[in-house]
Amino acid sequence: MDYLDIADRTWPLLRRGAGLHTTLYRASGGLVGHRFPGSPPMLLLEHVGAKSGIRRTTPLVYGLDGENVILVASKGGFPKNPAWFHNLMANPDTLVQIGPRRREVHARLATPEERDRLWGLMVSVYGGYETYRRRTDREIPLVVLEPR
Repeated sequence: MDYLDIADRTWPLLRRGAGLHTTLYRASGGLVGHRFPGSPPMLLLEHVGAKSGIRRTTPLVYGLDGENVILVASKGGFPKNPAWFHNLMANPDTLVQIGPRRREVHARLATPEERDRLWGLMVSVYGGYETYRRRTDREIPLVVLEPR
């Protein structure tokens, strides 16, 4: 059994876990869910469905680059980009919650000039990204969330 088969089978469970994470994060005002011991920091990303127009929220690992927030659209090294990435590219003006603070942001792809530096930053936040990069043939997108 390969990792893609395992990922397909566990995806419903992971989605439920993400929903619980989001609920606890919001209900606690960001006190629960932003940081777990031994884990990278998490934010809540709001995004609007590119096709559906439905507003969704996804908990994601993030890094900081000055005032910018950096996200990695890894989907665990899956062959396709995550849905939240497609949604952000279609609707780049959005909100994130980092701990108790909500911020209005504008999403863009990292430029080729930024990419190596930001990839290194994000691997320092969560080393698993390097494993995900090796699993896939696609270039994993880096998303820069700039303050609005």
